[in-house]
Amino acid sequence: MSVTRRHLLAAGAGAAVAAGIQQGASAADLPQLGTYDVVVIGSGAAGMTAALTAARQGLTAVVLEKAPTFGGSAARSGAGIWIPNNPVILAAGVPDTPAKAAAYLAAVVGPDVPAARQRAFLAHGPAMISFVMANSPLRFRWMEGYSDYYPELPGGLPGGRSIEPDQLDGKLLGAELAHLNPPYLDVPPGLVVFSADYKWLALAAVNAKGAAVAAECLARGTKAALLGQTPLTMGQSLAAGLRKGLLDANVPVRLGTPLTELYVENGTVAGAVTPGGLFRARRGVIVGSGGFEHNAAMRAQYQRQPVGTEWTVGAKENTGDGIRAGQRLGAAVALMDDAWWGPAVPLPDDPYFCLAERTLPGGLIVNAAGRRFVNEAAPYSDVVHTMYDRNPTDPDIPAWLIVDQNYRNRYLFRDLAPAFVLPDAWYSSGAAHKAWTLDALAGSVGVPAAALRATVDRFNSLALKGDDTDFGRGDSAYDHYYTDPSVLPNSCLAPLWLPPYYAFRLVPGDLGTKGGLVTDARARVLRPDGSVVPGLYAAGNASAAVMGHSYAGAGSTIGPAMTFGYIAARDLAGVL
Repeated sequence: MSVTRRHLLAAGAGAAVAAGIQQGASAADLPQLGTYDVVVIGSGAAGMTAALTAARQGLTAVVLEKAPTFGGSAARSGAGIWIPNNPVILAAGVPDTPAKAAAYLAAVVGPDVPAARQRAFLAHGPAMISFVMANSPLRFRWMEGYSDYYPELPGGLPGGRSIEPDQLDGKLLGAELAHLNPPYLDVPPGLVVFSADYKWLALAAVNAKGAAVAAECLARGTKAALLGQTPLTMGQSLAAGLRKGLLDANVPVRLGTPLTELYVENGTVAGAVTPGGLFRARRGVIVGSGGFEHNAAMRAQYQRQPVGTEWTVGAKENTGDGIRAGQRLGAAVALMDDAWWGPAVPLPDDPYFCLAERTLPGGLIVNAAGRRFVNEAAPYSDVVHTMYDRNPTDPDIPAWLIVDQNYRNRYLFRDLAPAFVLPDAWYSSGAAHKAWTLDALAGSVGVPAAALRATVDRFNSLALKGDDTDFGRGDSAYDHYYTDPSVLPNSCLAPLWLPPYYAFRLVPGDLGTKGGLVTDARARVLRPDGSVVPGLYAAGNASAAVMGHSYAGAGSTIGPAMTFGYIAARDLAGVL
């Protein structure tokens, strides 16, 4: 029998609505596809961590994944994980303490997120990392030097708290490796690259350590090839490692199985309805289905314009299914106007989330008036918040990253080696422009030529002094992470002087949306009045982020996603 909307609104609705939850179909109306203690929606970092935790607490679990692949946005990512006081950074000698972490998170997040949720994240995050290492092949590395994003705030650490997965042999997954969601950017063949390597690879042509890191990446790749391995790092390692943990725990992952409705029985969420039928849950459902970055209608409803589903690098299946299913049961939502923003270059194939390129010396960002308007090296979410805040009165969308040939001769751009010619498609799409004079470049991108010349002249004078008195670029330790240490007196700043000049179009890209179902410190979904929706939990980008409107450090998406997935499963197991 096919599942229809009529079935989903069938018998018993009146009693459920009186209890504050819309009733689903009776079980007899739906094909029965299995009964488990816990049903998990989504196979990203949140969902797989939740399912692994449930299984290792003695519960039966199933993961339902909409996509034909597992891993979601996590598999596409660099897989930084921000977890204060985790065992990896403490073993590396990072001087973190619970008091420092609590002070820092409170300063970053402010009043947007209840203190109890902040405490839950900080209290359970380290244990989650230990649990994952004990129950999967995953191991982690400290991303040494990747500063917290606001290290000058109380408790901030200039050396950083972020970790990333260590190298993993994909052959551990056997045939299941073919179902791993591919990465956002492919690693060059023959190399094994960690997220923390990219800052140095960008400098490989001009920096001895950069060249050494490039050689090390090649040596890792050569070793893996000699050993007959399929080396995985970053998000590929994270997703594969969690999936191997689920295989060993006998947790099925049902691919191509989207959520259509949450099933309710006796006022409690008791399963998930899919196009094929019902997966029943004895204890509850954990929604880890990602955000709504690829749902144009939801973005238009909740977020500032202009915004584009074509500008996100989140998994294409993320259309808000879990969020909307929760809303239909009366769940509250929050932070729906926000996302894990970052300036992106809208290249013709995929958007490019711009990290090092806007920070390296020899570049600046201007708006439609040809003027700077932001510290280009600020945390990426802050740059886009500024773009949106200013755009109604002083258009900043799109903005333009302006660089010269000296910059192009020295630094990697995306995956293009220094001095390599940009693809013709970048120019024909309007993502890139090139001209031999600033005036000609201004005409190409449609900004006032005199203003652009004056802006570059002003920027050059500040760069030569090493002091950006206009926007403070270089004032924070974070600003210097993706920069060139050979450039003095400020590694963030260098003048533009060598034609031709280039302009790259910048739009508000994102790693995914960060608004979703409101949850408490136990990851239980709440109604607007603060009451609990019985049997329903959420984690990851399907839930309103514990980071509020801010971003504590690299991995502030995945770290909380995994932690609240872990918390949800432990609460369902009665061991929280």
